[in-house]
Amino acid sequence: MTELKTKPTKKSVEQFLKKVENPTKREDSFKILELMKEITQEKPLMWGESIVGFGSYHYKYSSGREGDWPLVGFSPRKKNLTLYIMSGFERYELLLDNLGKFKTGKSCLYINKLKDVDIKILRDLILESVEYMKKEYA
Repeated sequence: MTELKTKPTKKSVEQFLKKVENPTKREDSFKILELMKEITQEKPLMWGESIVGFGSYHYKYSSGREGDWPLVGFSPRKKNLTLYIMSGFERYELLLDNLGKFKTGKSCLYINKLKDVDIKILRDLILESVEYMKKEYA
């Protein structure tokens, strides 16, 4: 079984975010950093080369594959800001209806810039997801 390559590192989160080329994306990344720090009360860590993660949980699939992953995190990708909402989005329909302009994947929320979304609703979404993950994986 292959080992998960994305693990916590000792790399500097601030140094990573300072290198984000797009000034708006860099500024938004620091805002998301503060928002997630406030919500999780966790120290941010670099997970692999490009994910800023907060807290962690251990998962195990029926296939036997298991590992650790952040409770919540984000990455300032070239195309958009990717927020990792590990509980998925099925239970957050009302919040998503009022969030603004975004796209989703299974556990990824894709935002072009923070101005495109309601920051209060984004905060609620992150908070509810973190609380759910802590309850489910405690």
